[in-house]
Amino acid sequence: MLDLRDIQRIYFLGIGGIGMSGLAHYFLNLGYHVSGFDRTSTAITRELESRGATIIYKDEVELYPKEEQMVIYTPAIPKTNVGYNYFRRRGFLMYKRSQILGLIADNYKVLAVAGTHGKTTTSTILAHILHQSSKGCIAFLGGVSANYNTNFIMDEAPAMAVVEADEFDRSFLSLYPHTAIITNMDADHLDIYGNKDALEVSFNMFALQTKKKGNILLKKGLALKEEPFAKVYSYGLTKDADFYADDIEIEDGSYHFTLVTPEEKLEDLVFPYPGRHNLENAVAASAAAWLNGVSNQQNKKGLATFKGVNRRFESILKEKKIVFVDDYAHHPTELDACFSALRELYPLKKITAVFQPHLFSRTRDFMAQFAASLSKVDAIVLLDIYPARELPMEGITSSVLLEQITLKDKALVPFDALVQYIETLETEVLVTVGAGDISNLVQPLKEMLIKKYSIKA
Repeated sequence: MLDLRDIQRIYFLGIGGIGMSGLAHYFLNLGYHVSGFDRTSTAITRELESRGATIIYKDEVELYPKEEQMVIYTPAIPKTNVGYNYFRRRGFLMYKRSQILGLIADNYKVLAVAGTHGKTTTSTILAHILHQSSKGCIAFLGGVSANYNTNFIMDEAPAMAVVEADEFDRSFLSLYPHTAIITNMDADHLDIYGNKDALEVSFNMFALQTKKKGNILLKKGLALKEEPFAKVYSYGLTKDADFYADDIEIEDGSYHFTLVTPEEKLEDLVFPYPGRHNLENAVAASAAAWLNGVSNQQNKKGLATFKGVNRRFESILKEKKIVFVDDYAHHPTELDACFSALRELYPLKKITAVFQPHLFSRTRDFMAQFAASLSKVDAIVLLDIYPARELPMEGITSSVLLEQITLKDKALVPFDALVQYIETLETEVLVTVGAGDISNLVQPLKEMLIKKYSIKA
């Protein structure tokens, strides 16, 4: 069995990935020599470099290290990667990110959050509650917390670890949680699983790995195929759940509510993050914190001070003339939740969405659902499909998707022409959605809108 105490030097293939960078921060904290490869320099890689990591951005054999060290790689690294094959040929110790994360997590009381969507926000809320409480935690998050501007938290001598449990490539089966949250089991990653039944089997396997005296929090309406050893609770926004939000009101853009638990009520809670799906995530996080001994007052404080997650319904501009929101939504269910939240906040305003489909396979598998979701705004602008790890598929294009969208106000625009195109539109609420490189357009769009609407800095 691998003993990390015997390792001194660690190399990360794909070090700029959101999950990989969290591990890199962990090993930097412990004094390991950390280096790695990624395709592009980003804020994430630059932060790692500022902390002492050595990173290369060209996949060239002469740039890779000769010294013996352990290699951690992400499944997103293609098998044609020069570095991947270089380390294989030289016989370096090579492990998937999920294997090392599971090994680290075994040292803590694990609170793992799974689900095809909602897990990043839920785990970040939970980590924030624990971090600002007397409990503390170590947290490996799938997004950058707006409270701390990082995807990694490590308090002094933490007993609990908050881990985002990723279903992609069945990575979450390396975890054995004390508390497991499952936000949903919606069909996704069908390029990996083949069908929804196989996906649900994997989620059930994850739930069954929860410790015998632990807890499982399932979103109301979900069911497990087998009875786990752990105690199972439901959560949601309806009164038939074990944990639920009651007396919900919206005041100044924040939710005010009461959290009802199986034993007591936590009253006068405030949650400032928009969207009922995010309120549901807050219920799950608060329930997990409550089950793990966080006091009611600390739970309340954590919710009230939560600032959000980058690219999860992130408010870029919030002016009378223009509202600009950026969101990571890349699945029809996520799009529905995002658009519903916008309608709740701005019921009388025109909503224009810019969507970049992510993966040819996902676009193929959910073409009709995407079209239905994207028809719920007032105007839609599509970008070409972001391929990520995939090659093009015949007949699967943004043009085909555009034809199925029922809106009259719709367009397909080249990536490089988007900012100029949006400048010509009259809109009141702009939202950019997608999991590809659409995030690179957020700052240029913001700068254009500030100029167009004469917004003072």
